[in-house]
Amino acid sequence: MANLMNEFPDIEIKQDEPLMNYTYTHTGGPADWLAFPETVDQVKQLVDYVRDHDMSLTVLGNASNLIVGDGGIDDLTIILTRLNKIEVHDNKVTAQAGASYIDTTRMARDNNLTGLEFAAGIPGSIGGAIFMNAGAYGGETKNVVTDATVMLPDGTIEHLSNKELDFGYRHSSIQENKGVVLDATFTLEPGDYDEIKAKMDDLNERREAKQPLDLPSCGSVFKRPEGYYAGKLIHDAGLQGYTSGGAQVSTKHAGFIVNIDHGTAADYVNVIRHVQKTVKEKFGVDLETEVRIIGRQD
Repeated sequence: MANLMNEFPDIEIKQDEPLMNYTYTHTGGPADWLAFPETVDQVKQLVDYVRDHDMSLTVLGNASNLIVGDGGIDDLTIILTRLNKIEVHDNKVTAQAGASYIDTTRMARDNNLTGLEFAAGIPGSIGGAIFMNAGAYGGETKNVVTDATVMLPDGTIEHLSNKELDFGYRHSSIQENKGVVLDATFTLEPGDYDEIKAKMDDLNERREAKQPLDLPSCGSVFKRPEGYYAGKLIHDAGLQGYTSGGAQVSTKHAGFIVNIDHGTAADYVNVIRHVQKTVKEKFGVDLETEVRIIGRQD
């Protein structure tokens, strides 16, 4: 394989870079190659290169809702956090994929636009929010997104409407078409700054009171099973505090797994599997992971 640093001298690229330096869990082995594109053209160069060289491509944003295997990730990984421009035109906010959802909600607030308050504490990027249809406190990304700009694996760029994004619970069409989200546009409503800020502050206070934000975690681990709440099932199964290696079911919120002592991805996966097995045995409910588990698991 060619040296990508020589192939793309204008793009910052690192070889065998530990992904634990970038993930919210503080776990993850090395990426064969890790690139930090700063423009859409640089993203296209990288997408074209991996296609032409039959390489795999992994796209990350804030790496807040995923677990990267201890063996790392093959071929090329790109982190989009340097594509982070946010613009406001009338009642529309357009944010690039690497912009943080939190910064986007603040931009909306500062321009007296309401509709994004639910996302005030979601730690992911805009690209991740589109990919997963991120949501919290009764709100979902699908309810405010008009369209997204996506680069498909063949290098073409398409503007996908809300309908074409095929949003569902923690789902979008990006998961099937393997595209790279470049930006998204949110259509909001005029509102009062003080009211918007008060709602955002309230939701953030509730989040801080309930969630273990003081420890590394991958956010909400499990999808909500129909008719149940994952956290309550885990709590009722007596699993809070269950630990494998350095990963532990949070004693503050049972829906979170936290890194308490140099935990590894394997530790996280062990805890997840134990929780799934125990909840199935006790309540007959299958817990499906919301968190993405990617990379080599060795």
